[in-house]
Amino acid sequence: MEKLITRRDLLKKTAAWAVGSSIFLSRPLESWALGTKSGKTGKKSKVVLVRNEKLFGNDNQPNPTIAAQMLDDAICKLTGKRNAKDAWASIVKPTDIVGIKTNGWNKFPTPEIVNNLLKDRVLQTGVKPENVNVKDSGVLDDPVFQKATALINVRPMRTHAWAGVGTCIKNYIQFSPNRPSYHDDSCASLAALYELPIVKGKTRLHILVLFNPLFNHRTAQDVSEEFMWKYSGLLMGFDPVAVDAVGLRIIQAKRNAFFGEDRPLNPPAKHIELADTRYHLGNADPAKIDLIKLGWDSESFV
Repeated sequence: MEKLITRRDLLKKTAAWAVGSSIFLSRPLESWALGTKSGKTGKKSKVVLVRNEKLFGNDNQPNPTIAAQMLDDAICKLTGKRNAKDAWASIVKPTDIVGIKTNGWNKFPTPEIVNNLLKDRVLQTGVKPENVNVKDSGVLDDPVFQKATALINVRPMRTHAWAGVGTCIKNYIQFSPNRPSYHDDSCASLAALYELPIVKGKTRLHILVLFNPLFNHRTAQDVSEEFMWKYSGLLMGFDPVAVDAVGLRIIQAKRNAFFGEDRPLNPPAKHIELADTRYHLGNADPAKIDLIKLGWDSESFV
């Protein structure tokens, strides 16, 4: 027999819901958490693009001071904090164990200057030196990454022979003990990496380095200066799909401009769209991305 709900039962349920909701709403939600599953929640994803035409000096190397200012400007804009100290402190706590997941492919690694700056910023928040490490291959065996409570994901933007482009989503493939299992169908399932226990719910920040991105290659190992240009930029966000989607737009626009025709990536970077539509990891649709541009805007392609 169906149980009747009395007025007293309804009042009890309503009161309990109100108490529970007030407790939930009173909890501060860290800004980095807003990027988690953005595609599923319907929220827009904020992505910051910062560029500086003076990044490269006469020695053709990125200027450390300018690179540091770019990072700090981006994190302030992303978090809404007035100064860099507060901005970094909003994503990393002194009690965190922080793994900075870089990319160490010897032909096109994350610039060491960026790795060093990120480690410095983490240490400035009060994290103990023994509780932070920068690593790519070997993260599964690294004590810091094994115990990490927070991850920062950083890598350079480039075309990729298997995935179309190598970006933030793909950068976590080193966390899998079976990397080849993600290579089928142009690496379509890369977003599933974010469900691995060593990764899930831990990423505080995604940074795509576009100092001198690679927009084309002839072979899997080809890194030719002919297909690189001084874009002098950084993309930063809480949503890896949104960050990658903006990076992809820049690469595709540069390819079209360079070749003088529509030149799609081969293979296509389908894993970015599927990260949104299949895995609901974040937003790939430009209409659902709040792109904020700082600094130099010449030929930004977005």
